[in-house]
Amino acid sequence: MDSIPANRKFWNRISRAYQHEHDPQIGATPRLWGMYAVPDARLRALGDVTGKRVLELGCGAGQWSRSLAAEGATVVGLDLSEAQLAAAARAMRAARYPLVQGAAELLPFADDSFDLVFCDHGGLSWAPPHLAVPQAARVLRRGGRLVFNTTSPWFEACYDEDARRATTTLHQDYFGLNTIAEDHGAVSYQLTYGGWIKTLRGAGLIIDDLIEPRPEPGTPNGYNETDPPDWAHHWPAEMLWITHKP
Repeated sequence: MDSIPANRKFWNRISRAYQHEHDPQIGATPRLWGMYAVPDARLRALGDVTGKRVLELGCGAGQWSRSLAAEGATVVGLDLSEAQLAAAARAMRAARYPLVQGAAELLPFADDSFDLVFCDHGGLSWAPPHLAVPQAARVLRRGGRLVFNTTSPWFEACYDEDARRATTTLHQDYFGLNTIAEDHGAVSYQLTYGGWIKTLRGAGLIIDDLIEPRPEPGTPNGYNETDPPDWAHHWPAEMLWITHKP
């Protein structure tokens, strides 16, 4: 399924409203993962990036990219949406980095180009994993890491489309998630845990860790409604994969 045109149109359409709502939090504090803004200092997923060549898949307005560039990484921010890249260009500070328009399933980079490829609900949520993961592996140097955070299939299976919130009831078929219809014809993607393992290993990557970020009770979800409010303290809402290319 070619979801590139619809997803590009979707993100161009919502970019301004999305950044208006979320940038005050994610733009003010560096290295925050996911829906609950869990600090990387707590999860220890990304590590030291000084001197590393880094690719962010789906950089949005560049909140992560500009932070890592300021830490001494050589960063490239890639996004499908012109509007998101324009927001990143406007927000760029002293630590400059290049912005590239492109899709995670069709990366416009040479083999063995990066020490780290990462995203937080970015390209690996909005591109078919069976295409995007091998692309990420291809552009990694030997020993390089692919680190990415995406929604847990638990959260997707418990998401009530009518109520527009995650609940304690199963609403979707776990084995039938695959493509998820978003607003305005856009599509996001999900695999089972076994499906992610098979896809990562099939691309030649070694899985080093799987972190399921668990927010403390009372931590707000800046993106989705849940019932109960502390849903993600009891069940995994996200999964943060840490892998490397041998």
